[in-house]
Amino acid sequence: MRHPFEAIPAGKRLTVLTPLLVLTLLLTVVMSQVGKQLITPAAPNGMISFEFAWSVAGARRIVESWNETARLYAALSLGLDFLYLATYSTTIGLACVWATSVLRLRDWPLAWAGIPLAWGQWLAALLDAVENVALIAVLLGPIVEPWPGVALWCAALKFALVLAGLLYIAHTFVAQLLLRLRRR
Repeated sequence: MRHPFEAIPAGKRLTVLTPLLVLTLLLTVVMSQVGKQLITPAAPNGMISFEFAWSVAGARRIVESWNETARLYAALSLGLDFLYLATYSTTIGLACVWATSVLRLRDWPLAWAGIPLAWGQWLAALLDAVENVALIAVLLGPIVEPWPGVALWCAALKFALVLAGLLYIAHTFVAQLLLRLRRR
């Protein structure tokens, strides 16, 4: 199974990855600032609490805990997330392809996992988009099934895929670092 990012020459991947990473980190900071406006006793983790509300009653408690301004921030956060999902999934996916190439060069274990994980980042983005649609339906009301459950399952799967990709990248980075330290 091949990934489109494998067509980027290995020597050019860092050139492509760097601006993607900067944009992803910038959007992370912006979304974190927007998300602070959503913290209430009913939503102690802001948007994350909303994503994992699970039930109609839980989602209703969260939405009702937000005043009109907070609801606008929630809508802004969901809108920004459509841009964010494109950047984080592409950044992590490209980094997984890079990690695979590094591991393959050394014939290390787990080299096989990077390409499926890179594809998994785009699946995470698709799940994130479905989650956003479900949360928009809840935010605009009426708050009914199946939207809170759809949001929860999409969020859980998205976070699992993203975490797996990040762990794979971290594994490769640490392995490279240890190899360089041994050579000294």
